[in-house]
Amino acid sequence: MTEITGPLHGIKVLDLTRILAGPFCTQMLGDLGAEVIKIERPGKGDDTRGFAPPFVVDEQGAETAESAYFLSANRNKKSVAVDFTNPAGQSLLRRLMAQSDVVVENFKTGTLNRYGLSYDDVKDDNPGLVYCSITGFGQSGPYANRPGYDFLIQGMGGIMSLTGELDGSPQKVGVPIADLMTGMYAAVAINAAIHCAKSTGVGQFIDIGMLDTHVAWLANVGMNYLHAGHLGRLGNDHPNIVPYRPFKTADGEIIIVVGNDGQFKRFCNIAGCDELVEDARFRTNELRVRNREKLAVILDPIVAERSSAFWLKELEALNIGCGPINNLDQVFEDPQVVAREMVHEMKHSVNGGTNVRLLSSPMKLSETPVTYRHAPPLLGEHTVAVMADMLGLDDAELSDLSEQGVIG
Repeated sequence: MTEITGPLHGIKVLDLTRILAGPFCTQMLGDLGAEVIKIERPGKGDDTRGFAPPFVVDEQGAETAESAYFLSANRNKKSVAVDFTNPAGQSLLRRLMAQSDVVVENFKTGTLNRYGLSYDDVKDDNPGLVYCSITGFGQSGPYANRPGYDFLIQGMGGIMSLTGELDGSPQKVGVPIADLMTGMYAAVAINAAIHCAKSTGVGQFIDIGMLDTHVAWLANVGMNYLHAGHLGRLGNDHPNIVPYRPFKTADGEIIIVVGNDGQFKRFCNIAGCDELVEDARFRTNELRVRNREKLAVILDPIVAERSSAFWLKELEALNIGCGPINNLDQVFEDPQVVAREMVHEMKHSVNGGTNVRLLSSPMKLSETPVTYRHAPPLLGEHTVAVMADMLGLDDAELSDLSEQGVIG
């Protein structure tokens, strides 16, 4: 029987990223079958190894030194500890780059130039190399030399001005969405460049800026502004569809999504307010958007009269969007989340072997599914094996490099 491998099987990725945007990108490449070699600083590693607590708990219930944060974006990688501030370390990385299909880095603009590891430094040794640089603000423009952080980008990119209650303060999104979306854009661009390189033999440089990606995914709200000058927050209301928001019920709060005029008619029938269907203020979605406050005054007390269970049952029966507002306990107990196997358990190397639960990949490919080959690695767990396999270093050479602090 042929072993099932991911669509990126055979692609070698040298991963010089840390924190989240870059590691999230390379984890996706690893899930899709690429061999990802993560370069880390000897003795310290990726900064997120220290973003804790919480830490992984071993089989005896004791905390380990491995952070849960690090586990979130470093599955399917091999950790190689190399000090590239050392000339010998720079030489090792250039040799690894020459054998790689992809390099991904997310240091501040210009940092790797100082060590002879920029795209221009290495492209002639590997003409087919796809080299992706992820930075806060890209390689050009007045902010190019600034460091980028998710919170800063959320503030500068406008999402905080759009998030939160109408009369409240600007609010960041509860997960580092700027980092995550940057990683996703980078992964898409890398896959496109791999395809091009395989057909032409020519690699390229990919410039991904966090602020750029943030502005791009403002999507419909950004377009609303460009074409109508709309600004500010709507709380949990949708800017272009009404009603489409949370409602308080007799015993809680649920989300009701009325996506079109036909659904509005069915909703009004369930709610016992059929007269609203022909009301000149609410007949169409356009009118409802223009008169959202007036409609809210009518609908809020109607929904509040009955239980959440009533509304969820009746609305779902008529194919009207609705659902609970879950906390994380409820998310991971949800039968749909369980059925889709969105938590994956793997054996981690820490303390001789500990089971860890990871968030699964949502990518469901019928012929080349994602694979879970390596749990997030210990710092330098694969240094010796990778250096021997890819560069042919023998025990004496590895020992010498270790004694010099070049590898760990």
